[in-house]
Amino acid sequence: MSQASERYALALFEIANQHGTSEEVEADLREVKKVFVENPELLNLLGSPKLAAENKKNIISELFGQGNGYVVNTLQLLTERGRLDEVTDVVDQYIGLANEAKGIEDAKVYSVSPLTEEERASISATFAKKIGKQSLRIENIIDPSLIGGLRLQVGTRIYDSSISSKLERLQRQLIG
Repeated sequence: MSQASERYALALFEIANQHGTSEEVEADLREVKKVFVENPELLNLLGSPKLAAENKKNIISELFGQGNGYVVNTLQLLTERGRLDEVTDVVDQYIGLANEAKGIEDAKVYSVSPLTEEERASISATFAKKIGKQSLRIENIIDPSLIGGLRLQVGTRIYDSSISSKLERLQRQLIG
């Protein structure tokens, strides 16, 4: 991630906080990232030197004009300055700043079946304390190959209590 993406994210975060719209901005940024990740050709189009700057801004307005004004302005600015390729980094940086301010961490929980709200709350409470946060924002990913148990990923840390990993460890012990 570049220093520029950090600066854009910080500026957007500060403005959103001043105006009490940080949650709305975060939600819109998540959607923006989703659009660019699912449509890489859009980034190619908007990065093309053949397309006039005014046309690029019009495309941004058409696609994201219904969103938060601060988000649209930031996208316009990134487009103007030829930095739109850093949009996903800006989003990630912003989410990191917002999470830090709220004491939240994003986590992926892999399970064989969907987690109930009670299970989500329990996992959040237990693991948030371990990493010094107030709570976890859990993305539940269904993975039948686990056989049972859970695999939790928070940043670069992985907590694995799945049956498949226990079987793999047992297999390594028996062979080794």
